[in-house]
Amino acid sequence: MIRYLKELPTIQKGILLAFGTALVSGVANFINKGGVTAVGEPFVYTAMKNVITAVLLLGVLFAFKNIKQLKNLKKLDWMKLTVIGLIGGSIPFLLFFKGLSITSASSASFIHKTLFIWVALLAVAFLKERFRWYQYGALVILFLGNFIILGPKAFSWGAGESLVFIATLLWSAEFIVAKKVLKTIHPNIVAWARLTIGSAFILSFLMFTGRFGALLSAPFAGWGWSILTGAILLLFVLTWYHALKRAPATLITSILVFASPITTFLNEVFRKQELAWNSAVGSLLIIVGIAIFSLAMLKTKKELLSDSSKV
Repeated sequence: MIRYLKELPTIQKGILLAFGTALVSGVANFINKGGVTAVGEPFVYTAMKNVITAVLLLGVLFAFKNIKQLKNLKKLDWMKLTVIGLIGGSIPFLLFFKGLSITSASSASFIHKTLFIWVALLAVAFLKERFRWYQYGALVILFLGNFIILGPKAFSWGAGESLVFIATLLWSAEFIVAKKVLKTIHPNIVAWARLTIGSAFILSFLMFTGRFGALLSAPFAGWGWSILTGAILLLFVLTWYHALKRAPATLITSILVFASPITTFLNEVFRKQELAWNSAVGSLLIIVGIAIFSLAMLKTKKELLSDSSKV
């Protein structure tokens, strides 16, 4: 019991950080659409934004004195971080922003927010996370809420949606790997490695595909957008990895679904200039689903202790 009470604040911090991540993600999905449009080339925009974030994260490592641990990383640690950089910081970014350039922000947000489904499946298999029947019900509620927000008539499936979906699956796998890596490596270092190694892969991709010149000749407005979204991405990866270290992977990705109503709300207010009824209903369902899942996870001492003891 004492150990449970001692560890509970850690989980609560993870939940609060996850809500911060959801807020950042909701705003990012809305703003990134403008960034992709300003630059014109989604691959170039991805490289610009991610390189800026990688540089900012290096500053974070110095500010929080993580450099010593970075220097002490072993070969196996670097291999794990390279995997995270590949399946988390490069390939899915290229796929996602290419997809975003040919589909709507709402559709991309909806598909991306199905992360919790794929993470839940992987977490049960590889992280041994356990759920009760009502937690599975909460996952269904989250999906329905997300779908209602988008609106069945607004949803279609094409090349853009397929690219975003593949990116989502890769990010799901990355989060499972990261959950294990975070047991021994500081979240700031994992975040830095994800963007730095990922940026190296992306820049290599631009060189091999003849797009590197477009990076050097990117418009001034494009760099402005990239600095803005790069700073937003900095907040996303830091809050995300710190949340993932402190709480179960499925719980964190479930809370991330809250980003969907945020993106849709911003899209309707600033682009469509009207609020639809389905946004209110869907948002309410998402809040209910998150509440059920979060309270169930906090209440189940055995699950909480099992996860916390491994952090």
